Amino acid sequence: MDIAKASIKTPVNTWLLIIICLIGGLVGLGDIGRLEDPAFTLKLAQVVTAFPGASAEQVEREVTEPLETAMQQMPQVLRVTSISKPGVSEISVEMKSKFDGDQLPQIWDELRKRMTDVQNSLPTGVRPIQVFDDFGDVYGLYYALTAADFTPYQLREFSRIIRRDLLTVPNVSKVSVAGVLKQQITANIDTSQLASLGLSLPDVKQALNYSLRPYSSGRLIMDGQRIRIPVDSAGSKVDAIENITIGLPGTTSQIRISDIAKISLDVVDTPRFLVRHNGKSAITLAVAANREANVVEVGQAVRTRMSEILSELPAGITLEPIYDQAQVVDESVSGFILNLVMSVAVVILTLCLFMGWRAGVVVGGVLLLTVLGTILVMWLYGLNLQRISLGALVIAMGMLVDNAIVVAEGMLLRMQKGISALEASSHVVKQTQWPLLGATLIGIAAFSGIGLSNDSTGEFLFSLFAVITISLFLSWVLAITVAPLFGSYFFKVGTQTNEDNFNSVFHKKYRHVLLIALDKPGKTVLLLLGITMLSYYSFGFVKQGFFPSSNTPMFYVHYWGPQTRDIRVTAEFLEKAEAIAMKHEEVASLTTFIGKGGERYTLTYNPQQANESYGQLVIRTHERDQIPELVAQLNEELSALDPDAQIYMERIVFGPGSGAKLESRFTGPDKSVLRDLGEQALAILKADEQLIDVRHNWREKELILAPQYDDYNAGIAGVTRADFSDAVQFASNGLKLGKLRDGDYSYDIIAKAYNPTAKNTGQVNDIQQLYDAQVWSPYQRSYVPLRQLSPELKIQSEGVLIHRRNRLRTLTVMAEPGIEETAGQALKRIQPLIEAIELPDGYKLEWGGEFESSRDAQKSLGSGLPLGFLVMILITIFLFGRVREPLIIWLIVPMAVCGVVAGLLLADMPFGFMSLLGFLSLFGMLIKNAIVLLEEIDIQINEGLEPQKAVVEASLSRLRPVSLAAITTILGMGPLLFDAFFADMAVTIMGGLAFATVLTMIAVPVLYSLFYGIKQPELKR
Repeated sequence: MDIAKASIKTPVNTWLLIIICLIGGLVGLGDIGRLEDPAFTLKLAQVVTAFPGASAEQVEREVTEPLETAMQQMPQVLRVTSISKPGVSEISVEMKSKFDGDQLPQIWDELRKRMTDVQNSLPTGVRPIQVFDDFGDVYGLYYALTAADFTPYQLREFSRIIRRDLLTVPNVSKVSVAGVLKQQITANIDTSQLASLGLSLPDVKQALNYSLRPYSSGRLIMDGQRIRIPVDSAGSKVDAIENITIGLPGTTSQIRISDIAKISLDVVDTPRFLVRHNGKSAITLAVAANREANVVEVGQAVRTRMSEILSELPAGITLEPIYDQAQVVDESVSGFILNLVMSVAVVILTLCLFMGWRAGVVVGGVLLLTVLGTILVMWLYGLNLQRISLGALVIAMGMLVDNAIVVAEGMLLRMQKGISALEASSHVVKQTQWPLLGATLIGIAAFSGIGLSNDSTGEFLFSLFAVITISLFLSWVLAITVAPLFGSYFFKVGTQTNEDNFNSVFHKKYRHVLLIALDKPGKTVLLLLGITMLSYYSFGFVKQGFFPSSNTPMFYVHYWGPQTRDIRVTAEFLEKAEAIAMKHEEVASLTTFIGKGGERYTLTYNPQQANESYGQLVIRTHERDQIPELVAQLNEELSALDPDAQIYMERIVFGPGSGAKLESRFTGPDKSVLRDLGEQALAILKADEQLIDVRHNWREKELILAPQYDDYNAGIAGVTRADFSDAVQFASNGLKLGKLRDGDYSYDIIAKAYNPTAKNTGQVNDIQQLYDAQVWSPYQRSYVPLRQLSPELKIQSEGVLIHRRNRLRTLTVMAEPGIEETAGQALKRIQPLIEAIELPDGYKLEWGGEFESSRDAQKSLGSGLPLGFLVMILITIFLFGRVREPLIIWLIVPMAVCGVVAGLLLADMPFGFMSLLGFLSLFGMLIKNAIVLLEEIDIQINEGLEPQKAVVEASLSRLRPVSLAAITTILGMGPLLFDAFFADMAVTIMGGLAFATVLTMIAVPVLYSLFYGIKQPELKR
């Protein structure tokens, strides 16, 4: 079928295709989903199991170990990591990357079943196992609720109202509230009075449980009508406790709880999590949208509903965004669309400048339709507009015009010789349609490693492959259908002779250089080979990276106090840190999380697990460029604030997070040996003058006050360990006696020992009060002094964090590279020093951090590359049906590194994962240009032209299409230079393509002449 003739003769069909691309693309652009970054599934769940009273080692041995064993029997499991702490086991289980999001619910159900099966085998006292499979949920709309003129408890009620109403907003799936200041009912019990009355804590607990049970209503029948008789509860929470009566043993007397205890409603002694926003106490509301929803529209609906809710609540309540993904997405996508429009405009302007306005309009029109058609297909297939997909359109820009340029150029030249538009287009399309299709498929195959990569990085970048595939294939379809039709409208039939075609200064200069190269083919090849070898050597001087820092003007300050630090002391230090940070004019807003990290508000944010000594400042600046200087200033100021703390800064990065950029993991059985190896590694890293934020994840040991329980004396006294434990809690932080439910809230009832005389005279400190505690003996119905059951209290040190990785104890030493260096540079310097540490038998060292993430991503990418390269090789062979042309093409492919190295070194940019993708795309561009040139040489020889002249004439005829494709691609990359995520890729493609174009136009003719023994003595003169 003659596609070009059909397109011109029956323009209705072609115009239908044009209208579909144009109108459909505009409609799709308005309705297509928008995200900040592409969604990727966190195949991660967290299993938390409480074992009150157990040490970290006991938790590891009796809870973590059996749970991990059950998990690793699941064939879907990739990795299991755990932290064993006093009283709690936290296990993170990650599934293999080959399982997609649709399969995960079934996998989590299987995980729960296995955990249920192992529950019965756990020791007595272990609480029910909790499986959190929503650990990877992202709350893209994250707000801080503050109300300076209201109490924390009123603020709690406001958050409940707002949460309830936000859940009614369409496409809102979850609303999580955190940072609520919880209350408890404290019963300060006079211990001496309790003992004199012969009452025990179990007696009080039994009375509470009996009296606070749900009240049942009575019922009477009167005249056939039923009448309910409700029993009212106490008037207040405190009254509900104070008025409970207890019978005195051995008597008929009754006393009220208030007779032996002072009841009060207090803030919990040890809050689990505190939030502050811009220096004020706050509660966070995190809103998650449905995955299929347009987050921009959801964000607008949420903001509208919030305004309505706040107008109905008292004045003085503020709800400020910590992170508004809807606004970020709107600005990000708008910015990228602007970059896309600029790229299209630059390409069209360049084409008009070099090819004339008529050819520029033809090729530019095809380019515009290709972009809009691609957006239409993306919309139909559920691909969203986000950083990667829009960037892919810009990356593909140069390749998108290649096909149209070749068709338009050939058609224009033939029409200038007096051939009609119909015959010119038919001739050009018949000659080039299959080579162009093959070259297009090769361009697609160059990115196949991304499409076939099944890890999180590949999932994150999949839309890059998908969009490039759609756009390149569509560009070929439109080039052989729409370009001929537009050419018939705009190109004019002329009378120009063949000699005039290549008479420009540009062509003359190129002819001169080409003839010199063809005259000395051996020397030319050696020169190119020398340049290539020098470039590979120079590649060692290029900085190595992974993903760059984000465009978002935010960064984190991580604060780690001593491991024994109480959360309230941590909060005091962080309030001081807030005040220091907020003095800087660069700070636009500041949110503080104390006790753990915040909700996962973006996929790349990895919240820290609960730890009382931990705090985090999330600082937003006015501009991204203000961050480096502010980080340096805060590093110095905050370090002086608390010399005992570890304070380090972290920039937000693109792509899946990897924790610290430098990580060395020591694995082995003995905790002491692991700590010793960790200390050796810490000493090496701290001695380095450039590394910052050096630390390890096991942290320092804690001091404990260990009562020495005397089993013999306890047996004589009739006291069990449970009785002893209750007495210790009662005399220290308080013993939980029960729970009072009031509406949506519940309050723990905590009993605390209270000695009015001792407190008033100040004679007894906390340790003495514990030593003087009384232990109730249920067998003797009397109290026994604690010192009789525990002759001494010993102060000991204890490791409280035991990290494991795949069931092996693992201590990880972490650091961050200096401000002016990449992780690759730092690793190259410290790796031999760390690896020189002598490891005992049974211990090993592994490297994690950015090194591991980059290696895994490249490994996953590389697993798909062989198939992609095989497809590329087979296509080149099928296109030519011979071996020599494909051999020429694949001999020049390795030379593409020359421009890449030069560009990255001149721009002082690292070779990261995105640079690697850009490098792979160069293969497609280079091969595509080489195919077009070699095909033209073969065509001219087949038409009867002498081989010597055919090589030169074909090269001259392809000079403008190849050069224009390179120029438009390079200029189209310009807007990406200002985007942190794509900057190194843009430099890679721009530098690599500039050299690759020269390579194609010189190396291909020279190698062709050598392979076919073509000499040009007559042209030498």
